[in-house]
Amino acid sequence: MFGLFGTLVNTLAIVAGSLLGLVLRGGLPEAYRLTVIQAIGLAVVLIGFKGALGCDALLLVIFSLAIGAALGTAMKIEARLESLGMRIERRLGGGDSNLARGFVTASLVFCVGSMAIVGSLESGLADNHQTLLAKSVLDGISSIVFASTFGVGVLLSAIPVLLYQGAITLSASLLKPLLVPAVVTEMSAVGGLLIVAIGLNLLDVAKLRVGNMLPAIFLPLVYFVLRQAAGLL
Repeated sequence: MFGLFGTLVNTLAIVAGSLLGLVLRGGLPEAYRLTVIQAIGLAVVLIGFKGALGCDALLLVIFSLAIGAALGTAMKIEARLESLGMRIERRLGGGDSNLARGFVTASLVFCVGSMAIVGSLESGLADNHQTLLAKSVLDGISSIVFASTFGVGVLLSAIPVLLYQGAITLSASLLKPLLVPAVVTEMSAVGGLLIVAIGLNLLDVAKLRVGNMLPAIFLPLVYFVLRQAAGLL
């Protein structure tokens, strides 16, 4: 359980921030919400670039993004996320059309990127929770603004965060022999670029289907596993 400490704190920060955002919903003028959302978008872009600039194998990142996007499109990941959000909206939304958007947007912002991956790996491998604790602060602030704008869907995004980061943390000990620094670096680089894409979406600069690109994060691990296996043959 101690290995999940960082993930649990992150989940609670999202829940607390979302509840505060729901209390403030309607109390924050639209101009303030829009400005803060844009500020968070810029911060998300910065975090993404910081993760992406650690890349050592540019071609691997390019191929991972291209192949991962193709796989995600074939699997219809984003459509399934949106469908899940719509089902939740029909059950709980009470006519709130922003519920699905809030759930999908917040889930992607909180789950994708180097901080979620590296932080969860650090928690699982070394009981080092510093990255996830820093992420908790950012997610908590973001969830206040998101929830005040999009509503209860942001609160529900705490569930995929708990499952996603918890799964990575618990799996890290089993994958320890494979998670050499080079693997983590390239996974973080791919995740960083996806975070940049999320930031661009938040800024309304582009409408990128980031959900369909999620498999790209794990392709560097697949590549290193296959390369290691080929070297043993």
